[in-house]
Amino acid sequence: MGLSLSVWPYSRADDSPASSSSAFLSLAAPTSSRLEVTLNSSPVTPGDGRSHWSTVHRSPHFLLSACKQEVTRSPVERSSDGVRAEMGVKSGLHVWEVLWSPKHRGSHAVLGVSWQNCPLQASGYNVLVGGDLQSWGWELKTNQLWHAGQILGLYPGTRKRCHSEAAESPTPLHTKAAETPLPIPERILLVLDADAGTVGFIVAGSFLGVAFKDLPSRVELFPAVSSVRGGASIRLRYLNGATRDPPALMALCGLSIQHFLGQQRQNQMHKLPLPSCLQHYLLSSQ
Repeated sequence: MGLSLSVWPYSRADDSPASSSSAFLSLAAPTSSRLEVTLNSSPVTPGDGRSHWSTVHRSPHFLLSACKQEVTRSPVERSSDGVRAEMGVKSGLHVWEVLWSPKHRGSHAVLGVSWQNCPLQASGYNVLVGGDLQSWGWELKTNQLWHAGQILGLYPGTRKRCHSEAAESPTPLHTKAAETPLPIPERILLVLDADAGTVGFIVAGSFLGVAFKDLPSRVELFPAVSSVRGGASIRLRYLNGATRDPPALMALCGLSIQHFLGQQRQNQMHKLPLPSCLQHYLLSSQ
């Protein structure tokens, strides 16, 4: 996986223990240079409109903060409630940060993307994001992927077990994984590639691969969440994006240098025999 994933300079410390982080590391999928360069670029300003939850497209049970970056669900019983971002995208690769404490999730805590008219309120306890044809959602407590009201599978889809565990248990891998979902920490990065029609997630510095594919093209897609937990607070921030064009050669060269140095030698970047302008570029992109 890319160096930028493990040393994202603007990340908030995850609340997952070291063992959980190592579990995600073992499930990491390869990343494209386009995604690596996007993650290695400085985030846009926090006040960017793409960091806002919608003032209109949300359940009345979700209260919006003054900055519009955080929503809090009211303690209402027997209700499923959702909200989507204020701005969507039709093209490009985009990364959002979502902060949602595991203590404030409960059941039916779903993160994903939706069209503009995805249902955002329903009676009872249901999966809203992923509950219809116009949305795709990852249920964080069970690790299940939802679309069109159906479970598509687990994400991450493959869990490694030691040889002795596999020999002792005849239970199929997908069944065992369903019995022991992987705890998802507070900070999650949502990766939407509108050009490729895919959605994936980064957890604890590891890209877990494509969760959903074959999303419709030229349709505006929005980050969205749904919850049934009273008091759940969910924060959104748009980090960065990229066009369909290949990454710039300078950015790729910078990544190659960082890969060569490795994480342990990043603080020695200034010792490289390079012109001052290149030194400044490399240091600013760490």
